[in-house]
Amino acid sequence: MKKWLIPVGIIIILAMILGSGYNNLVTLSETVDSSWSQVENQLQRRADLIPNLVNTVKGYAEHESEVFTDVADARSRLIGAGSVGEAAEADAALSSALSRLLAISESYPQLKADANFRALQDELAGTENRIATARMDYNNEVQSYNTKIKRFPATLYAGILGFDEREYFKADAGAHEAPTVDFSK
Repeated sequence: MKKWLIPVGIIIILAMILGSGYNNLVTLSETVDSSWSQVENQLQRRADLIPNLVNTVKGYAEHESEVFTDVADARSRLIGAGSVGEAAEADAALSSALSRLLAISESYPQLKADANFRALQDELAGTENRIATARMDYNNEVQSYNTKIKRFPATLYAGILGFDEREYFKADAGAHEAPTVDFSK
């Protein structure tokens, strides 16, 4: 038997194992990217609905300009977010501003009865549910990916090949507290 066949066979087997692991990491990385795109898609959907909701409420509550400014500012920050962390922070600010905006509607019974407002509010509620689901799916994919790159044997080559740990979508530090709405100003 030729002596060179054993080392060549070992090299071929190692190349196949490395190639398979690399392909698996590429697949997981693309799945994480796809899941993040779905989060962004739902955040954009909400950002697109907000101007319609704000304009509807504005017609009834023109003196509540601070809330409208807060919603617009938070929406702009969300659209311009460059990372998962920035998006999470902007999303928390937008959620807070939206809750204050919707609280205004409680002070205006004729607004709550407006069909356009009700339809927009229902659309927004549905979008919030889609955002929550998309965030959960994204975080599940990040968990799978991060687990894979930290496990043996992938941990030996993942970093060398450019597969770094991904960031989870985390709620803002104050997200567990209900926003305060104060109309006394």
